[in-house]
This record gives sequence, structure tokens and C-alpha cells, in this order.
Amino acid sequence: MGKGKKAVSVLLVGCMMAAMLLAGCGDGSDSGKTEIEIIQYKMEATDYFDALEEEFNATHDDIHLTIDSPNDASTIMRTRFIREDYPDIIGIGGDINYSYYVDAEILADLSDWEGMDNIKESYIDIAEGLETVPTDGTYIAPYMANAAGILYNRDMFEEHGWEIPTTWDELISLCEDIQAEGILPFYFGFRDTWTCLAPWNAIAVDLAPADVCKQVNRGETTFTEEYREAAEKYIQLMEYGPDDPVAYGYNDACTAFANGESAMYPIGSYAVPQIQSVNPDINIDSFVMPASDDPAENTLNSGIDLGFCVTAACEDKEAAFEVLDFLYEDENIQAYIDDQNSISCKEGDYELAPMLDGMTEYIESGNMTDYQDHYYPSEMAVDAILQTYVIDQDTDAFLARFDKDWARYNRDTIRAVQEYEEENGSAE
Repeated sequence: MGKGKKAVSVLLVGCMMAAMLLAGCGDGSDSGKTEIEIIQYKMEATDYFDALEEEFNATHDDIHLTIDSPNDASTIMRTRFIREDYPDIIGIGGDINYSYYVDAEILADLSDWEGMDNIKESYIDIAEGLETVPTDGTYIAPYMANAAGILYNRDMFEEHGWEIPTTWDELISLCEDIQAEGILPFYFGFRDTWTCLAPWNAIAVDLAPADVCKQVNRGETTFTEEYREAAEKYIQLMEYGPDDPVAYGYNDACTAFANGESAMYPIGSYAVPQIQSVNPDINIDSFVMPASDDPAENTLNSGIDLGFCVTAACEDKEAAFEVLDFLYEDENIQAYIDDQNSISCKEGDYELAPMLDGMTEYIESGNMTDYQDHYYPSEMAVDAILQTYVIDQDTDAFLARFDKDWARYNRDTIRAVQEYEEENGSAE
């Protein structure tokens, strides 16, 4: 293990220590079958995975599958990793935690799983981009993605003859037209800080380099330089929402949009079930955030919402691969899409939810860029930084704080990158 990997492994262990007292694994089975255990973090998809577990066990004689979907799965995983009590497969999102697991060398290389040949190259690239330093092999099988941009009320747009904008100027002009009709262009749910990230990510992917966080880690640039335009346009959006953007939470915003109190809502596709729970008949579509002045620079903000990793400690990799084969069967992929309004990371002719119609061309062409916040350490609390920015609207202070806090909360990662480059040359 190189110096850079050691540094990040120490960081992972440090993050785990606080969770050591939590409960660990369940009992094994005496059935004589190969036991494969999955822990996955999408608690909202518990019913789907319960059904898959039942179907797999009913159709396989030599493998017994257990799929756990616990609350706070990430904490449970870290606790078990500390105890060296590894599940065979973990289901996680494509974010900074995945990079920690790669750097700690607790995941198996999946390059020899044949199903990897059917995964969209765009999501393989996104996964590789999350690695702190370049690593040989592939350590996650992307399963499902989501997309963030702008949801809009299709009936309202058709009634008023509003066109879908493809540039920032067109978006601002649209907002002005909507306001002129006495309608609120946007609703925000910024009292819940995590919602502050949705429009930020969607704007930043158009205006900042996709690898800006890595560039900063290498000392090649700063967020003050790369994020200024995104920050200014982020605040400009606030002019077209409620007078106090932080007065309302996520549920409030979903309810207001569902009831026609705004024409648009800058959030991800994951919000649609909540919106439809209020108004099942609402006619929703979506479009990418047109943050650039050039339509050709628009990209879909999409990342790995769920992927599967086989742990290095798995004793029967072939059995684990057989489970992956089952999970990635077309009918199971489509069932998850139907259940969670998701986008498949596997190539195939799947039927997507109608509220993704406006993003289809980006999905099909692979024109997509990962969420910026997938590179942000949770300790930095960028969502709270954004909420403060929404309140004080001090761009210089926001950017200066971003640079300062980044250096503080990424010390180990920055050191790992520097040590890697000392040993191997550029980490690009």
C-alpha cells in the first residue's frame, strides 16, 4: 500500500471509530448453501429488495441470499469494517465514501465480472473519477442513477406557451415571463439544508470543471476562481423564489409545487414520489439546468445513486457474481426503475418515468456529469455553507470559506494526492 493510500485509509478508520458500539452482523445459516449477504443503503427500496431476496432464494438451490436494508446503513457498514466483519456485497452511492472504501482496499476488483461489459461507459467514468488517486481495476458495478435539474409543471407550461430554456439568459427571461403572469417561478425547500445542494450541483456541472475538486487537491486552482460564476448565478435564482428561501422545508416545497404554487422546482428526480403523494395527477416533466450561455455546454447532472461492490473478504466471489447477475437481469432493472423513478446504469431499452422525458437525449447520449457534492466530505457541511450564503448573499465570503474549509477538512486527501504524485507523477 502506497503512502497516499495509507493516509486515506487512516481517514476512513478515523471516521469509523465513532460507530464501534453499534450492532454488527447477523447469524449465519446451517443450510449447507453458500451464504451471500448484501447490505444496501437505499432504505426506501426495502420492499423491492425484499421481493428480490425471496425470488432469488426460491430459484437458486446452492446459494442463500440475505439482503439487509437498515436505517443508517453507512454507519453499520463502517462499524462492521472496523471489526473486520464484512458482508459479501455492499450497495452504496457513488460519493466520497466509496472513494474511502477503495483507498482502504476493502473492495474486490470487479473487472472479471462479465456483467461489467454491459454498464454504460459514462457511469464507469464517473466511478473512476471518484477515486482519490488512480487505481487499477473496477470496484463498483453502477446499478441505478438519478438526475437533477429543474422539474416543471407541464400543463402550466402548455397553458401559457412557455418554452424550455437552453441558456441562462433564456431561463432568466422565462422566470420574468412567469412572474409577469403572477406565478412564482421556483419554490425552494432550503430550511432543510440538504436541498440547497440540488440547484448548486445542477449549476456547477455546467460552469466548473468536472474534476475541479481534484484540481484543487493538486494545488492547480482554487474554488474562488472556479466557482465564482456558479455562485453568482445560484444567488440570482433566489430572486425568482419565495421572499425567504429558507423559510420552507423539503416537504413544504414539494407540497407547494404539487399544488401549482410554482411553475418549477430545482430538485432531483428523487422528489417526484413525494410530489405525487400530494397530487397524483400532476403532470411533471424536467429539463437540465441551462447555466451556461452556450447550449452545447449543458450537461445532465447525474451520478451513481446505487452501485454494488463485492468486498475483498468475500469467500466465494463466483457466488457473489451469480447474485450480481440476478440483480442486473432486465426485468429486475425495470422493476427498480418503476419503483424508484430511476435511470439504469446498464445498457438496455428500459422504459423511464415520463418526468424524465426532457432529459432523455442526455441520458441516451451519455452527456452527463457527476454531482459536485459527491466529492465533498460530509464533515465540511457544504449544504450548511450554501444555506448561509443564501441568507447573507456574500459571494466573496462564501468562496473564501469554501477554500478555507476545503483545506481544513481534506488535509488527509490532499496529502495522499501529493504523496502519490511524488511517487508516481501527476494523479490526472
